[in-house]
Amino acid sequence: MFPGFIFDVEGTLVDSVPQNLRSLQDALEQHGYRVPYQTLQLYSGLDGDQTLQLAIPEATEAERHEILQLQAAIYERDYLPSVRAFDGVRDLFRTITEHGGRVALATDCKGVPFKRYQSLLKANEYITATACGDDVEHGKPDPRLVGVALRKLALPGSQAVMVGDTPYDAEAGIEAGARAAGVLTGAFGKDTLLKAGCFAVAADVRGLISSLLRGEADPEPHQTDWLRSA
Repeated sequence: MFPGFIFDVEGTLVDSVPQNLRSLQDALEQHGYRVPYQTLQLYSGLDGDQTLQLAIPEATEAERHEILQLQAAIYERDYLPSVRAFDGVRDLFRTITEHGGRVALATDCKGVPFKRYQSLLKANEYITATACGDDVEHGKPDPRLVGVALRKLALPGSQAVMVGDTPYDAEAGIEAGARAAGVLTGAFGKDTLLKAGCFAVAADVRGLISSLLRGEADPEPHQTDWLRSA
């Protein structure tokens, strides 16, 4: 079993991917850019500035900054109230803690959205550490956010697993020396997450629990009722 469990938040613990993408699309349109939703979906979970460099390479650095600032305002005003936590997160964290593991959150978000997500999870007593957008300049796949979480857990990467819904989460975790596991609650499929280096992939975080506690994938990965029997 891993001593440390580091979780992405958006798309992994809270159902926020469509809202994030729509708010970015809204901000882009207000700046005169029409980018298909499916294109933005390819970059879901990627550092915001890198996303814009790929989606609108003609934009200047200053314009990219303005778009991201506008997106944050639109998201907080129009989309954040509709975000909900995925079922079973509190029970998952409790189970990990009862088995001797420590939980950290590693997310690019910050400020009001991050506080909102923490309140939705209702699991603060099981969270040992948090690393958010206030702690680093660059988001995933840059590994430094995961590195901050590892330092706060006082663990080397080899003793932790990074759990996320995107290949960028997996890349950040692996670059930080941790293992990676994936969930299908975001914008990416199983093959993409496996190719990114995830040793296990499940429908959601509850479906990962047996793999996480054993440190290896289920022989036949499937959604289980493991939490209820634990």
